[in-house]
Amino acid sequence: MSAYGAFQHTRQNDILGTTLWPVKAQPNSEPSEYVTVHHLTLEIAQTFAGLLDYLHVTFAQEVDDGMTYPQEGEISRPAFEAYFFAADVLLAIVGASKRSTNAAGVEEAVTFEQARADRIWSECVAGFYYVKPNYPGRSSHICNAGFIVPPIHRGAGYGSVLAQSYLHYAPRLGYKASVFNLVYINNTASVRLWERLGFTKAGLIPKAGRLKRKDGQGEEYVDAWVFYKSFEE
Repeated sequence: MSAYGAFQHTRQNDILGTTLWPVKAQPNSEPSEYVTVHHLTLEIAQTFAGLLDYLHVTFAQEVDDGMTYPQEGEISRPAFEAYFFAADVLLAIVGASKRSTNAAGVEEAVTFEQARADRIWSECVAGFYYVKPNYPGRSSHICNAGFIVPPIHRGAGYGSVLAQSYLHYAPRLGYKASVFNLVYINNTASVRLWERLGFTKAGLIPKAGRLKRKDGQGEEYVDAWVFYKSFEE
């Protein structure tokens, strides 16, 4: 559901291939860690015991933290599924072993279960994000995405890798451009990331979010950037 009403997803039924992405611990280091990124639908996710429970709890906690997503209040499992799996989801799995690679976005012949390697979800899920139309109908070629990196995996470079993989997958899902409606200005890591990846600040919305303060002392109104990027450049 968008501000203009329900959108009709027109994605083809094909599941896009798994890709490999190196993770650099330091800017000039040789990457020895990597993630594989897997294209999921709700139907696929339901086949893996406990996965949706873990994704739901992780997202609900992010909403409860009150500093990045605009939703407020309790997020039920059905509400999470309806929101997050309205179209397509990409999920990153931490590589089960070290390997030296600089190849980014190359297809990797590994199944979801092989990548998981019998690990618990909290250990192996580096992050996940949805991709869906930002508007319905005649503007449905412009997509939006929402990203989650579990707290246990933050600060390891996975957020940057998820963002790079988004620029790989979104055009292959048929979208021509991307809009992020609310990137709160105090989320400096996200602001810098999208700037680095060539997104344009299309506008500033004053007092766009009533967010919780990082020090836990109440709430504050925070401005938000609208970011845009064409995939056809």
